[in-house]
Amino acid sequence: MKNKLKAVVLLSGGIDSTTTLAIAENLGFAIYALSFRYGQRHKIELEAAVRVARNFNTVEHLILDINLRRIGGSALTADIAVPKRRNIEQMGKDIPVTYVPARNTIFLSYALAWAETMGAADIFIGVNALDYSGYPDCRPEYIAAYEKMANLATKAGVEGKQKIKIYTPLIAMNKAQIIQKGMKLGIDYSLTHSCYDPSAEGLACGQCDACLLRLKGFEEAGMRDPIPYKR
Repeated sequence: MKNKLKAVVLLSGGIDSTTTLAIAENLGFAIYALSFRYGQRHKIELEAAVRVARNFNTVEHLILDINLRRIGGSALTADIAVPKRRNIEQMGKDIPVTYVPARNTIFLSYALAWAETMGAADIFIGVNALDYSGYPDCRPEYIAAYEKMANLATKAGVEGKQKIKIYTPLIAMNKAQIIQKGMKLGIDYSLTHSCYDPSAEGLACGQCDACLLRLKGFEEAGMRDPIPYKR
């Protein structure tokens, strides 16, 4: 671990972030996983993040508290119904109410601060521009703009001591390709969680955008989703 480069990996506990973490580890980075308790209705995802972090050789798993519920504006952080039973065309038509305002910008800012503090130049985030729900902060141009800003806004960047690099290894992959990549890396996807509106027992609803995209991905990958769903 001492000779490895450090990388901050944003970890939600879902398929994308878990696969991203596995890729970063496979590339030889020492993994510092970062998760958030931000007032999300599906906070059970943090239990999945803990399971995933323990399953990998993470040096540290930091969970930070941010109360985005005070801001609201999303079905994930306010009393707004989570959309159900939408088809792929509907998902890509507009930005859904499950979009959390500025979430990736906020998360990346914390990751950037942690990376600079520990002298790390590498940040991994599992954003995806194909099988996603139309979020503006999952696009390549957003990541490129943020990376440019990061190198203008940090002491290390201004002094030329390090150049921040934001890795998005899944950006051009569909969900099936992501799952197939993860299986090759030995990921146990039963540890993960994706549902936006799980039951009190933590069972996935099988009807929200996240569940439908997940199920579609496993089906197209020729595999069975290993997590339980509400009947």
